[in-house]
Amino acid sequence: MPTATPGARDRILQTAHDLFYRDGIRATGIDRIIKEASVTKVTFYRHFPAKDDLIRAFLDYRHQRWMAWFSRTLEAQTGEGKGLAEALAATLQNWFEDEAFRGCAFINSAVEMAEALPETLPIARAHKQAMVQYLADYLPDSAGGRQQAAMLALVIDGAIVKAQRDGSGQEALMLLRAWLALLPAAED
Repeated sequence: MPTATPGARDRILQTAHDLFYRDGIRATGIDRIIKEASVTKVTFYRHFPAKDDLIRAFLDYRHQRWMAWFSRTLEAQTGEGKGLAEALAATLQNWFEDEAFRGCAFINSAVEMAEALPETLPIARAHKQAMVQYLADYLPDSAGGRQQAAMLALVIDGAIVKAQRDGSGQEALMLLRAWLALLPAAED
């Protein structure tokens, strides 16, 4: 059965996603997105009147896509009988070893775009808060469990930045595993 060709908006968004994540938002011009998405300028601007509109759409798309991948991968890891700590480390290892890994799109965009498009900061905070809530679902439903989820998210962010900075996730994963071993609830 043939698959449907993505519409122009979807092609633009997917192209922008790939280029923004790989090369950075500021380094990626609209003309390049138009060319690589195989759309006309009229079509592009009909869907995204300004680059800022595309950036907001990119961040929303990235959030949905990344959270779906993260939850699916973490659930598969815990389904294999791994505790939360090992499942988190295995999930992040999977991501860090991907040749397309360029760190966290939300950390990157918050740093890159904070002055030019200040609304990237609350978007990044909302993404990070969704991560904390998702992690909290794996921990005891208590103030301590929510605090542990926030700590896990903070350590995960540190591991992501280290893996990006180092160009390899090996040391970041080793340090993450060592830290997670200190967290009893994450082993359950």
